[in-house]
Amino acid sequence: MDHRFTFMLLAWTFLVGCGPEPGPEGMVYIPGGTFSMGATNDEGSADEYPRHRVEVGGFWMDETEVTNRQFLAFVEATGYRTVAERPVDWDSLSAQLPPGTAKPPDSLLLPGALVFQPTTQPVSLDDPSKWWRWTTGADWRHPEGPGSSIDGRLDYPVVQVAWEDAQAYASWAGKRLPTEAEWAWAARGGLDDPVYPWGNASVNEAPYRANFWQGLFP
Repeated sequence: MDHRFTFMLLAWTFLVGCGPEPGPEGMVYIPGGTFSMGATNDEGSADEYPRHRVEVGGFWMDETEVTNRQFLAFVEATGYRTVAERPVDWDSLSAQLPPGTAKPPDSLLLPGALVFQPTTQPVSLDDPSKWWRWTTGADWRHPEGPGSSIDGRLDYPVVQVAWEDAQAYASWAGKRLPTEAEWAWAARGGLDDPVYPWGNASVNEAPYRANFWQGLFP
């Protein structure tokens, strides 16, 4: 499957096998537990229903997101090229689209990625094109496209990384990606049923709790 259009713009964390003390350097132990997984309102996507109880065993997870410095070490050691650095394989991509989908101009099949575009007025959450822009030449080394770089940002979380790239890094690092349930359990911070990591309170004015959204939305 070509994951060209499913870029992970948020950096990821990795985990290894379970165990208490002592833990791997740079990782924290997440005790297992049971929680309710899935959406509780009409804002979830189709695959978030029905809500159900999930039991997760204990596991180790990275304390922080994978950084540009860490990903650079992986690339230098392996010569790996990310999905965003490769030309789009139209034959592979078209197989994932509705039959008869017309091939786009070749200029849209060049290596690139989606770059966040801040909004200046309220936009619909149903139209991601209002705040994401396809940018030729955008990749993990050039997060905002040509002219940008990770110079001075080596300790920032790596972005413009697809699931395939994350899997490759995890394998090289001797770890694996967390399951959806493991990630959700860790993100809840021990809370069983919060809407947000800090609880259920909606924070729409500064100071914001986290950089979940940028721009103006309905």
